[in-house]
Parts: sequence; structure tokens; C-alpha cells
Amino acid sequence: MPDRLIEIMPDSEAVARRALGLFEKRAGEAVAARGAFRVLLSGGSTPKRLFQLLATEPARGGIPWESVHLFWGDERSVPPDHKDSNYRMTREALLDTVSPPANQVHRLHGENPNLAAAASDYQRVVARAFKVDADGPPPAFDLVFLGMGTDAHTASLFPGTRALGETRSWFVANEVPQLSTRRLTATYTLLNAARAVVFLAAGADKADPLSKVLAPAGDISTAPSRGIDPAGSLTWVIDKAAAAGIPAGCALGVTEHAG
Repeated sequence: MPDRLIEIMPDSEAVARRALGLFEKRAGEAVAARGAFRVLLSGGSTPKRLFQLLATEPARGGIPWESVHLFWGDERSVPPDHKDSNYRMTREALLDTVSPPANQVHRLHGENPNLAAAASDYQRVVARAFKVDADGPPPAFDLVFLGMGTDAHTASLFPGTRALGETRSWFVANEVPQLSTRRLTATYTLLNAARAVVFLAAGADKADPLSKVLAPAGDISTAPSRGIDPAGSLTWVIDKAAAAGIPAGCALGVTEHAG
């Protein structure tokens, strides 16, 4: 079985710095092996700090940006300059400073009033970037970054929503009644094809959802992050506060870092 690991860091800053190290490692390996590094990004405060670190030296000059392709795992139904846009957060934290070529930055179009069409369009964008059939099996991203909400959602796969049962499409429009909104989101079908998935979680409010996600038994309908089981490796990078939720009987290997 591919690696299934939990890495415990002292605090949220150390979580972001460990994520930076994994980004750098995977980028180097992917470019050496396949000539490109294709990464799926997420929103949230910890990824934002990762993006800020990527925009500063030494990472800024050490990443082969000309070979990096950026994609997003979910987006709100807002324009790209809206304060709630995942793309805007990434642009302000990273892309305004350093970026791959513009044609290698592939954002989700949350401003499209027809979100179902936007999801289908994005599936074709991803397929073209990987040079695969949009109606075939999903491609394998070199790295997928995910966060986890206090309700154990990930990407925009929320508890009780229809997207949890999607088995064919790579991206869908997902109705989220508990937030009175709709989102664009990657599905398990795409996420679980990845070569590597890295969850980032920090804070005491993540301990309870983490306990539900990592428990020996549970249901994706109430803890959607449980549905992430990639063909490649799975790594949880969490801080000590979140680690309080690691349940007895957890099957993942655990490593604690001093810094």
C-alpha cells in the first residue's frame, strides 16, 4: 500500500513550512520524471501561508516555475477578484510575486452563472493539460493540497451533499444548502487518482473533525474527508493542537517533528 502518514508539527507556521518542503520535493521529482509539475491547490489560511513562503526566497528562486502547472480543487461562485475567491487569495499571496507562465495557471470560473457548464469546461481544461481524454479515466496530479473544515469537509465536498456520490465526473457544481450556496469542486474520482495528497490542518478546532476522519469506522456522508484514499501517498501535516484528535486505533503511521 502507498504511504499513509501523519506528520505532527509544533504549530501552524511549521505546518506551512513542511508543506513548502513537500512542494519543493514533489516539484523536483515530477519535472525530472515527466518534464512538468501539475499541482492542485486549495484555499484556507494554512495554504495561504504556504503560498507566501513560495513567493519568498529561497523557494521563489528554487522552484522550476516554467514547468509548474497550477489548478484549483474548488471555488466559490464569485468573480476572481472577489474577496472570497480562492483564486484571488492565491494571486495575492503568490502569483502577484512569482508565477508559472500565464497559460499554465488554470483557474476555476466561479463567476459563470452556469456552474455545471463551468465544471464541465474545467474538466476539459484539465484533460488538455494532461493530454488525456476528458471522457476517460482521470489523470494523476503530481500533488494535491487539501484542507479540512470543522465539519470535516474537504475541497467543496460538504457533508450530505450530492457531490459525495459522484463517480464519473472530475468536477461538479455542488449545492451546499447548509451554507445557502453552490460551489465548484473536484470529486473523489479525480482527487483519489493523485500521485500524492497532502492534507494541511492546524488549530484546536480541527481536533474533533480529525478524530472522525481518522477513526477506524465512519461515514463519508458526515465526514467527507474520509473519502480521500488516493492511488498514491496520503500525508496529513498537522499541528499539535489538531493532533489531539488522532483516535486510538488510527491505522496511519505517526511522526512528530521538533520543528
